[in-house]
Amino acid sequence: MRRQAASFEDLVLENKKQLLNDPEALAKIEERIDERSSQPSEIEKKQS
Repeated sequence: MRRQAASFEDLVLENKKQLLNDPEALAKIEERIDERSSQPSEIEKKQS
């Protein structure tokens, strides 16, 4: 018998639960967000 594929929404929820329970992964995500927010955006680059 073939296993039923999970919907995209189910996969997103499962991934979110796993990330919220992984402090190391959350720290990496926060670092990436901080790096991106400190870099000038494309619009700011064009205005310079």
